[in-house]
Amino acid sequence: MLTEKRNKHSYHLHEQSTYDILQLMNEQDKKVPEVVENVLPQIERAVELMVAAIEKGNKVIYLGAGTSGRLGVLDASECPPTFGVSPDVIQGIIAGGDGALRVAVEGAEDDEQLGGKDVEEAAEQGDVIVGIASSGGTPYVLGAVYKAKSLGLSTIGISCNEDTKLSQDADIAIELPVGPEVVTGSTRLKAGTAQKLVLNMLSTATMVRTGKVYENLMVNLQAKNHKLRKRAVSIIKELTQADDKEAAQVYDKAGGNTKAAILMQMFGVELETAQEKLDKYKGNFVKAIGELNSV
Repeated sequence: MLTEKRNKHSYHLHEQSTYDILQLMNEQDKKVPEVVENVLPQIERAVELMVAAIEKGNKVIYLGAGTSGRLGVLDASECPPTFGVSPDVIQGIIAGGDGALRVAVEGAEDDEQLGGKDVEEAAEQGDVIVGIASSGGTPYVLGAVYKAKSLGLSTIGISCNEDTKLSQDADIAIELPVGPEVVTGSTRLKAGTAQKLVLNMLSTATMVRTGKVYENLMVNLQAKNHKLRKRAVSIIKELTQADDKEAAQVYDKAGGNTKAAILMQMFGVELETAQEKLDKYKGNFVKAIGELNSV
């Protein structure tokens, strides 16, 4: 029986050509989006939980070890430049600290108390904790979720197996059973891809629902370099029909605040008025533009 199980998932990669290895990996990767599609309702619930927290001024914290931790930190770190939010809004913590992003910290993932300690130090009442663990049983992540629940925080669990301990402990369970990896146990492959797709959805949909995206444009963009400044000016042009010169001028007049510049150009208001509307809705551009449209 053990031999049959071994043969079922043994790909004998060392005997394959380079092209055959790539083809096999590609075939396996194609299964991942279908797995993600099956849990869209759970992802929707998770987004609603995150949106509610952020709209109240709270934050979302991803916690994971190894590949899962790196993916969480990656997704969190890309939110400020993409959506113009503070780094505090969505945070990523990896077992063993930032040094573990480059070099594995031995034993960190097995330290349940460390997970709890990291939550205790980073979280406040009203925050949402997202535990990410391919196996669904990583002690560090379980410790983080357990501590979060003891503090009364809402929790989300992302795992790549079914009926995991993480799923049992979390308020919302997102299970991604992608099956055996091409290289047995290498969760940086299908499992990592599935987790990345879900994290993309969680952060992007949350940013859309909190007014950081209008139509399909990054209206909350913070231009930290020349390329992003050009993109911001382009967004102003697209939404207001301003020409290059007008868009650049209103962007500068708004002090680099893309959302305010759009409102100023679109409704002919001064920066003070545009900022007042944005502040009223805690930076939610969709709500701000809705009020100005109704005037």
